[in-house]
Amino acid sequence: MTASVQPARPNPASQNHLRRSHRRPVLIALMTSMALAAMDTTIVSTAIPQVVRDLGGFSLFSWVFSSYLLTQTVTIPVQGRLADQWGRKPVLIMGTIIFLAGSALCASSTTMVSLILFRGLQGIGAGGVQATVNTLAGDLYELSERGRVQGWLSSVWGISAVIGPALGGSLAQYASWRWIFLINLPVGAAAISLLVRYLHENVQRTRHRIDVAGGAAMFAAAGALIFGLLQGGVAWPWWSLPSGLVFAAALAAAGLAVVAERRAAEPILPPWFWRSRVLTGSAVAAFGLGLLVIGPTTFLPTYGQSVLGLGAVAAGGVLATMSIGWPLASSQSARLFLRVGFRDTQLIGGGICLVAVGAFLLAPDPAPVWQPAVETFVLGAGLGLLSVASIVGPQSTVGWGQRGVVTGTVMFCRYLGQSLGAAIFGAIFNAALSGKLHAAPGPLRHRLPAQVSGVAAALARPQALGQQALGQQALGQQAAGRAAEDYLRAALATATSHVYAALTVAAALTIASSWLIMPRRFSTAAGESSSTGPAEKTG
Repeated sequence: MTASVQPARPNPASQNHLRRSHRRPVLIALMTSMALAAMDTTIVSTAIPQVVRDLGGFSLFSWVFSSYLLTQTVTIPVQGRLADQWGRKPVLIMGTIIFLAGSALCASSTTMVSLILFRGLQGIGAGGVQATVNTLAGDLYELSERGRVQGWLSSVWGISAVIGPALGGSLAQYASWRWIFLINLPVGAAAISLLVRYLHENVQRTRHRIDVAGGAAMFAAAGALIFGLLQGGVAWPWWSLPSGLVFAAALAAAGLAVVAERRAAEPILPPWFWRSRVLTGSAVAAFGLGLLVIGPTTFLPTYGQSVLGLGAVAAGGVLATMSIGWPLASSQSARLFLRVGFRDTQLIGGGICLVAVGAFLLAPDPAPVWQPAVETFVLGAGLGLLSVASIVGPQSTVGWGQRGVVTGTVMFCRYLGQSLGAAIFGAIFNAALSGKLHAAPGPLRHRLPAQVSGVAAALARPQALGQQALGQQALGQQAAGRAAEDYLRAALATATSHVYAALTVAAALTIASSWLIMPRRFSTAAGESSSTGPAEKTG
């Protein structure tokens, strides 16, 4: 390790030349790279039955997703800092290569444990992609164009949400589940070839002190926190010794990370980030965004199938409306934030989210199918405005040498919000559903599953609910089973409503934090104002 306090800097002339001639193929490369990370979870989910059939390890299959989420989240800020030190191009290409290597190894897995380990390697590569794609978009496009570009990048997630499950299911059924990983190789190779050919950074290389201590402590803190959130209520009760030990370890590692970052010459999560009201407000908004994304994503498909009686495809279609509203709002966000500023754009986006999740609570029971679809579309529009403002706003306040760490930190907060939200909303849903099971009337209680984990299986075979050994009831076996089925569906509707009540609180807190923390107006960094006119001075 060698000492230095100067970040790598680009040659402005080189960047301007790229803007004029090569931005389109580079944007295609960025969208292609992002598609790898965006589609990976959805394409894998539909192939899990075939994976378990071939590899076994049913009790471990949830870690196929969790290991990917864990490594992706904790490495995003580290690779964001590296993008400032070494340049965006090498970090993005290396992240893509690591992702492709993990994909190839996943395809060759012979046990569930090896697949989980290789999925973790994929997550490290995905962290590099996530940390640099949005940073490069900030480098290559002027402030007035970034909303439109974020709309294009957001559309990748929307398309992936629709195509991923269908493609994954088709490959698993008609070829092999291993092809869901092998298909990444030509896509990633195309992205790398475009980056090598068209992305030319003329970075002034300087020697750097790598923040090993801070990175290790932060990795341990975030890893322990996310691990505890993923395992709490599943592998062990929330209020148990293992849970307490894991969260105590996370807290201790977080304290060590704070000390290390204060002492580091080039910290991964620099203290100056948290001293800025603009950056802190954006990070808090990104955290709220993560909460608001994960709730519907996790529970709305179950609501659609179990309460509304939709098929799997139709229930997924209800959720997919979020993926339509998100890029549409993102593509138009520049017109809004150039007019009213970034903070007010966040407030408007948060307000739209509040209306969308609040409307779910006011819907009749059961609601017509179009109503949750419209509400989810509106939620996607609010999230689109919130996501662009929380990324482009902080990017506009710093120069090239700090844009990577700022973008990486904001995205880290977003994924941390998703991880925390999954645990919180899962606990709320399970507690509400368990309460309804235990509060069932006596004649029904003996026909219902004793545990929350048995509800899905019970609704998959509702005729079995009327075949419990209770003797002949007045209503008859069939009528009793129908009553039990209706009660379970109503219980699921109640549990989902509890989740949406928590989402309403999350949206309100996101609005309040943006209002209280972020200033309404702030100056942008040098170089932003020359390309956007007078409006860029508002934030």
